[in-house]
Amino acid sequence: MNQRTIDSLLPSRRRILKGCGAMLALPWLESAVPSAVRAADQAAAAVTGKAMGRPPVRAAFIYFPNGVWEKAWTPNETGSDYQLTPSLEPIAEVQNDVLVLTGLDKKNSHGGDGHYAKTANFLTGMPVAKTTGKNISSGGISIDQLMAQHAGQFTPLPSLELGTEPVISGIDSNVGYTRLYGSHISWQSPTRPVAKEINPQLVYQRLFGQRNTGDPVKSDRYRHLLDFVLEDAHRLRTKLGRDDQFKMDEYLDSVRAVEKRIEFAMQPKPQDWQPSIKAAEVQPARPGIPADFREHIAIMMDLMVLAFQTDSTRVASMMFANDVSGRNFSFLEGVSGGHHELSHHENKEAKIEQYQLINRWHVEQFAGMLKKLKSIREGDGTLLDNCMILFGSSFSDGNRHDPDNLPILLGGRAGGTLPTGQHIASEGSVPLCNLYVSMLDRMGVEVEQFGDSEKPLLSM
Repeated sequence: MNQRTIDSLLPSRRRILKGCGAMLALPWLESAVPSAVRAADQAAAAVTGKAMGRPPVRAAFIYFPNGVWEKAWTPNETGSDYQLTPSLEPIAEVQNDVLVLTGLDKKNSHGGDGHYAKTANFLTGMPVAKTTGKNISSGGISIDQLMAQHAGQFTPLPSLELGTEPVISGIDSNVGYTRLYGSHISWQSPTRPVAKEINPQLVYQRLFGQRNTGDPVKSDRYRHLLDFVLEDAHRLRTKLGRDDQFKMDEYLDSVRAVEKRIEFAMQPKPQDWQPSIKAAEVQPARPGIPADFREHIAIMMDLMVLAFQTDSTRVASMMFANDVSGRNFSFLEGVSGGHHELSHHENKEAKIEQYQLINRWHVEQFAGMLKKLKSIREGDGTLLDNCMILFGSSFSDGNRHDPDNLPILLGGRAGGTLPTGQHIASEGSVPLCNLYVSMLDRMGVEVEQFGDSEKPLLSM
């Protein structure tokens, strides 16, 4: 029995709850799996050792710009007994669910400039064409979009691409590259980047409801999606087992909580305080975008969790910021400057300390997402058990722009197939794409090669 046949037997969880034309996806519910699928699962497991109706594997690719201070990132020890470094300390609570991967390289980034030729191919691994914008090429399709081609047929959204900053066009005259390369990591083809959404309100509407049409009456009708589906939710709840009743209550609470956070973030706030930095140093807020960068990141990551929880999509990517981002991090104690400037630390201790604090903050956001995924029960384990969350940057040290020994973390167990809780240090010139082949394999995408890969990094 193939995946398409199995999906045809399953109730359409994404369309069970309907109200006023709105749609609400539901989490994976054991009670909703028909007995025919359970019987098929048992038979398949007896023959192959694999259960076909188990929760699907999801994959996310989260990018942060400007590299890391390697001495505070890379553990000295390998294996499961490694000690967390200052930058990695935030993953302590989920350390057993994370792989720390070092020694992975992107050889096709050596010939380009410091930034653009490294960001555009973060998920392709192929050479980036030097161009001012007329003939762009990332070298190939990105891994997330290859996954989406396979898994997208089973979900309402083939993939979800998120960011916090708009696409920047034009030419960086210092290096002769289009700035477009610094705004994208997802590529549908070598010449076609995938548009990312930076407005969390629009992401929410895309996942859980209809867009604002400009009609005040309709806008008010869709303002609180759960108000329209609550009756159907309660009706379905009576047909679920006790564990699934708890799971659905928890899920509905999560959706409402994110909805409220988005509404709160969009409200204008009274400014009864004096800023600690100059106005020129602050990036202006855009309509519909949370003014607080920390809240913007938190909401976007919560939306990814909800997207995976509801099986609205099984593939997502997110850029914390565009490449060469000058995002000001003065909201962190001990930091007083922009990210890009501090990454060019020139081996000056004062800059290195601030650079490392930014690295640590990025890891805190990653760890927070993993904790939320781990708190959600799914099947015999947790949602995190059925995920692969890759977190990394397109080069190692920001001062050197080195595309080797990339800072890569991989959270989740991919259905129990990843040897998490370790630091795996690759030796020699090991392509990052070796990891991508391993991830594709766990998503059911069989490839002989991806990018510049040589062999899978992690065996099944």
